[in-house]
Amino acid sequence: MTQRIAIYPGSFDPITNGHIDLINRASKLFDKVIVGITQNSKKSAFLSIDDRLSIASETLGHIDNIEVMSFNTLLVDFAKAQNAQVILRGLRAVSDFEYEFQLSGMNKHLNPSIETLFMTPAEQYANISSSLVREILSLGGDVSHFVPKPVETLLKKHL
Repeated sequence: MTQRIAIYPGSFDPITNGHIDLINRASKLFDKVIVGITQNSKKSAFLSIDDRLSIASETLGHIDNIEVMSFNTLLVDFAKAQNAQVILRGLRAVSDFEYEFQLSGMNKHLNPSIETLFMTPAEQYANISSSLVREILSLGGDVSHFVPKPVETLLKKHL
């Protein structure tokens, strides 16, 4: 029997409670969920790839069927290399849909055997984004409601 494997890609800079909620819920739908952390050289990251891998592994360690990995290839190529059949994408608001729909179509064109599954966050996480967390932190605000404690500690160290 083929394992049902999904990839949840993103920069996770930093990983938020919203990401963790979606990953936790997805872990109940799939045999394995790979959290694929992108190494986008065109985007300057707040946290290093090593920090993002480490903190994601730490905060997701309680979920048995999760694997955290980095990649710097086309997402569909990474998915194929991992034998994944599904790409998970989170939709926080209607405004996310158009961009995600476009990506989904392009991924389907590049690899017709990969499906995209859109998931919405739990209501309390609908407004959380990594960029907002970084902005709040940079202005001295409290991010403790948006990220797990180890992430908050790491972010404060980097500030």
